[in-house]
Amino acid sequence: MGEVMGTTTTKTRTGTKRQLLSALAASIALLSVSAKAEAQEIPLTGPLAGAPAVRKLRLYREGRFELAPAISFTLLDEYQRTIFLGGRINYNLTDWLAIGVWGAYGDLIKIRTSLADEVQDVNARRHKAEAASIQAGQGQTTEGRLTAVNLGPDFKDQIGSIKWVAAPQITAVPFRGKLALFQSIYLDTDLYFFGGAAFAGVSERKNCDKDCTTNFDRGDRVAIAPTFGLGFTFYVNKWSAIGFEYRAFPFSWNSGGFDTHGTGKDDKFPDNKITNADREFKFNQVLTISYNFYLPSEYRLSE
Repeated sequence: MGEVMGTTTTKTRTGTKRQLLSALAASIALLSVSAKAEAQEIPLTGPLAGAPAVRKLRLYREGRFELAPAISFTLLDEYQRTIFLGGRINYNLTDWLAIGVWGAYGDLIKIRTSLADEVQDVNARRHKAEAASIQAGQGQTTEGRLTAVNLGPDFKDQIGSIKWVAAPQITAVPFRGKLALFQSIYLDTDLYFFGGAAFAGVSERKNCDKDCTTNFDRGDRVAIAPTFGLGFTFYVNKWSAIGFEYRAFPFSWNSGGFDTHGTGKDDKFPDNKITNADREFKFNQVLTISYNFYLPSEYRLSE
């Protein structure tokens, strides 16, 4: 009986020691995994020591002038679309940074939207009904009194427009690579961002304090706004490229020539006058297509 009990006690102690050893080993392993690992820096020797990440990189921009005749199309217009003719001149300080100016003239090609035509159709019927009412001795119609300040005989004569834009800017080129066409044609390309200040020549309805029902003339002014956007350049050869660009230059102006503000809380109601308060914020946008020329005609190669 005593021998059996002694054997059982010995086995119990042996099992306990094994459990303690297993727990200790697991704790050591956990601590070793969670400990901070430090790698020894091995200096690179041989022919690759100090070598750049890319060799013989084509520097399309660095030290070159960029001349880019362009055509731009306005987006999301309410009453009139404008096609700008112009271009961009840049000097590339490095392959990723440039300074320059973008300019465009938009007083040559203008296309009225369908909304403008619909407004004029309704306006023409209103004037016809107004003339018939006055001829019949019934006086001015209610519709005529409500719209007299906002709509003249021909709506197109009061539509505002952006006649020209000039924008000094800075361009950054953070990304470049290659574009494969049909798995046989490869074009070097880059993505760039730009920002600056835009000076825009705006033609809009003149301010008037009295007789606004007969005064629908337009006047010119210069609006100053920020400009920013992005673009892609696809290099055709050593000295030319095709460019696509999106640009925004938001500012407030009276594109329809309407009396929409000027009285009430925060000037949110019409006041039967045309003033600066009637100008509304517009996020003016254009898409540009350009063909870029680079001078000198030869690019440099990196080391």
